[in-house]
Amino acid sequence: MRATGTTRRLMSLGLCGAALAAALAAPAAHALPGERHRPLWTATDTGTDARFRGLAAVNSRTAWLAGTQGTVLRTSDGGRHWRDVSPPTADGAELEFRDIEAFDARRAVALAIGEGEASRVLRTDDGGATWTESFRNTDARAFYDCLTFFDSRHGLAMSDPVDGRFRILSTADGGRSWNVLPGKGMPPAQEGEAGFAASGQCLVSSGPKDVWLATGGAATARILHSGDRGLTWKAAESTLPAGDPARGVFGLAFRDRTHGIAVGGDYRPDQESPRAAAVSDDGGRRWRQAATPPAAYRSGVAWLPHSRSAALAVGPTGTDLTTDGGRTWRTLGTGSYDTVDCTADGGCWAAGEQGRAARLGRF
Repeated sequence: MRATGTTRRLMSLGLCGAALAAALAAPAAHALPGERHRPLWTATDTGTDARFRGLAAVNSRTAWLAGTQGTVLRTSDGGRHWRDVSPPTADGAELEFRDIEAFDARRAVALAIGEGEASRVLRTDDGGATWTESFRNTDARAFYDCLTFFDSRHGLAMSDPVDGRFRILSTADGGRSWNVLPGKGMPPAQEGEAGFAASGQCLVSSGPKDVWLATGGAATARILHSGDRGLTWKAAESTLPAGDPARGVFGLAFRDRTHGIAVGGDYRPDQESPRAAAVSDDGGRRWRQAATPPAAYRSGVAWLPHSRSAALAVGPTGTDLTTDGGRTWRTLGTGSYDTVDCTADGGCWAAGEQGRAARLGRF
């Protein structure tokens, strides 16, 4: 998802990032006079039961959702109203959207996942009134999971390994056309290694050229980094659970090209995830296990705006907060969300199953 800005200013919530983090961390911050508890997230009515794993927050008022049943929604009034802008398909296929990247209220690029031609990329320039299919996968061996953009022109999408290496698509025109990058700069994949299309955060970027790719399903859960927009990559081992197709790194967030957080675990509800988070302060070359990780599997993570140390992680069993750069985490709420995204003006959004979409509550 989009990296937060660096300009320090007051947030629309009336608090700067550090103050918001302190408010979230304080036990009394959830209580109002006469109330025992105030929800962390303020739910919005999307009018659908689709599961939204794709989320692109533009600002505190504008956000896009992408999910099951070919559903794409957009709000421009802070979630009070969601407009159904789902793209029709010429072949009648019901697309499974798992990621969306938005440049503003009118321009967005959405990724549908699946084997073969089920993996597609679509773009809109008019707020979802019309969509153009800019890529359709014709290789039955490929399965695309996530996409990311460095700016409004340059972006990448990633597929599970083909011929033993992760496959990378590149665009230099805002997602209007795509090309497969040469695979010679990509390290060999481990047996069973793949990406998780769980939150739109298995491929994330920061700055004009740096990008990270999260993996799982193999003996080791890895995080791959490229400093040249996907031409060459180096792999680093994470500390997250591995050794099973259901385990690995599910979500990444970098607040700059140096400081990153990885979350994941085992997505099966009957399995524990004791090591569900890790941190890096060297651009992903090395990862350290969180001293106090989230209590369970987490699929999405986002840095709080204008904070150097605070971030939120979400998953099916709750939301967690760190105020020390990912070293320790504390559970704040138990609502189910798959993905989270924050914006430079102080808007934080979350989305998930049963049509869930919410904004961070006011404290």
